[in-house]
Amino acid sequence: MYAAIVFLPIIASAIAGLLGRVIGSRASELVTTGSLFASLALSLVAFNDVALQGHNYIIPILPWIDSGDFAADWTVRIDSITAVMLVVVTGVSSLVHLYSIGYMADDPHRPRFFSYLSLFTFAMLMLVTANNFLQLFFGWEGVGLASYLLIGFWYTRPSANAAAIKAFVVNRVGDFGFALGIITTFWVFGSIRFADIFPQVTAHAHQGWIFAGHSFYAVDLACALLFVGAMGKSAQFFLHTWLPDAMEGPTPVSALIHAATMVTAGVYMVCLLSPMFEYAPTAKTIVTSIGAITALSPPRWAWPRTTSSG
Repeated sequence: MYAAIVFLPIIASAIAGLLGRVIGSRASELVTTGSLFASLALSLVAFNDVALQGHNYIIPILPWIDSGDFAADWTVRIDSITAVMLVVVTGVSSLVHLYSIGYMADDPHRPRFFSYLSLFTFAMLMLVTANNFLQLFFGWEGVGLASYLLIGFWYTRPSANAAAIKAFVVNRVGDFGFALGIITTFWVFGSIRFADIFPQVTAHAHQGWIFAGHSFYAVDLACALLFVGAMGKSAQFFLHTWLPDAMEGPTPVSALIHAATMVTAGVYMVCLLSPMFEYAPTAKTIVTSIGAITALSPPRWAWPRTTSSG
């Protein structure tokens, strides 16, 4: 039942995206919005069962990759932090879908818009229910792709195209660091499954390597690289420049991506990996410093300057 929370939005996205011209705009709106409210209802059930009653679930979906020591299955993991995020993501997304029915009423491409919204929600749900780093990376990149599509939805506007490309490129910088962090984690622990990694953190806390005459703690390095990905997704200082331009997308996109879901992906990732960050003092210093600078930075750092003429 809980797997339906994740997969209902992608089924609705496929229906609206592939069959939108056949079933019409109204049916596309109803299918996608209805699926999100169904996911929200199931998320509330999961929140009561998991966060309040203390039950955790690992739901296997299908085998994915098994190559030597590298193994990753497609699995839905629901624990307390996931249950909270499920309610947040499906709650915000369902309301954004509902609001978009009126906001986009005059747009001729509503099926495509609602398909993109549901695609984004699916990627975000896949991210928060990941049971291993590869599945987390899949959702991470899916969120980036969907944000590119939504920001550039009005593709006839050059400013919207430029904003979408900027968001995509800046996030790829962060995602490169994120990928390096996953590779480092696999090198240290020999696994990408969270259940295999977290119990080993204490034993590997002081494992390191020497590069260019300097010694680095491997867990510290992995966490610092993983946080680079969070800097991109959460628009932290240095990788924040894409956020103001992203307002070129329709207003519901700002509500869904920039206010409540995508920008919380980095926060969720750091919370999820807290057993690793606890043994990474340098990475924690970086997180604290970048977070403080981002929170306290003056507006001129976060928003483009405007000039007056004449």
